[in-house]
Amino acid sequence: MSRSFKLLSNIWLSLAAPLLILISIFGLTQRHETNRLQSLPAFLVGTGLIVSSAASRKLRRSKILLALRDVDGKGL
Repeated sequence: MSRSFKLLSNIWLSLAAPLLILISIFGLTQRHETNRLQSLPAFLVGTGLIVSSAASRKLRRSKILLALRDVDGKGL
């Protein structure tokens, strides 16, 4: 794959969860009372993806920080 194609696909993937939430909110406002529950799964999946991504990013950054502190402590 070319580099520009990978960049474009990464942009679309990063926008997928917020767009899913936006579409579900739009569907929630456009549907009548009994059909509103149909947009709930899309909202929950989008929210879950964002929360999961934030949690894994925080864990990864804390591991990197601990590794950097360990290297600084032993190297000096």
